[in-house]
Amino acid sequence: MDQPTRLTVLISGSGTNLQAVIDKISAGSLPAKIIRVISNRKDAFGLQRAARANIPTQYHNLVKYKKQHPATPEGVQAAREEYDAELARLVLQDEPELVVCLGFMHVLSTRFLGPLEEKKLRIINLHPALPGAFNGTNAIERAHAAWLEGKIEKTGVMIHNVISEVDMGSPILVREIPFVKGVDEDLAAFEQKVHEVEWGAVIDGVRTAIDEVKGAKGSA
Repeated sequence: MDQPTRLTVLISGSGTNLQAVIDKISAGSLPAKIIRVISNRKDAFGLQRAARANIPTQYHNLVKYKKQHPATPEGVQAAREEYDAELARLVLQDEPELVVCLGFMHVLSTRFLGPLEEKKLRIINLHPALPGAFNGTNAIERAHAAWLEGKIEKTGVMIHNVISEVDMGSPILVREIPFVKGVDEDLAAFEQKVHEVEWGAVIDGVRTAIDEVKGAKGSA
C-alpha cells in the first residue's frame, strides 16, 4: 500500500479549506498526511483547526524581519527576502512531498521558490478567480463589483502551480461560477457560494497534484 503523500499547508486565515482537506484525510478518501500547517498570522483560526487534528503548527511572521531593516522600499524588500528564505528552510526541513497554499496572503518570492524548485518540490495554490482574471488580493470582491457593473457574467476558482508571478502558474483545476441574472446576490451571499465551490475544488486539485507527484516519482 502506498504511503500517504506528505503535505505542508500554508495559511493566513480561518482555514475552512484546510478543514475540508483534514476531513477528507480523516475519512480515508484523500491519500495524504498534513505534516505541518504554517501561518503568517498568529490569530489565524486555521492554526486551531490544525491543533485540534493533532497537526504540528508554526507561526512565521514578517514583522520580525521588518524590524531589522529601515522602513524604506529597499528595507522592506530585504525583509521579505529574508522571511522567504527562512520560510523555505522551515518547509524543507520537514521533507514534504507537496506544499499547498490555502489562503496564504503573502506573495512568495524567488528566495522561497528557488530552494523548493531545486528540490523539485511542487507548490500549488488556491485562487478564487478564473485564470488570468483578478490576480492578487480581494479577487472575490473585485469579481462581484465587475459583475454589478455588467463587465463579466462568470467568475470561478482555480488550483494552480505557484510561480514567481502572482496567480499566473499553470492551472491544475478550474471551476466556473456563473452569476445568476435577475438574482440580487449581495457580496456576503456570493462569497459563501464561492467558498463552497472552493471546498470541493481544493480536494480535487490536491488529489490531482498528489497523483502527478506520485506519477513523477514512479517514472524517476
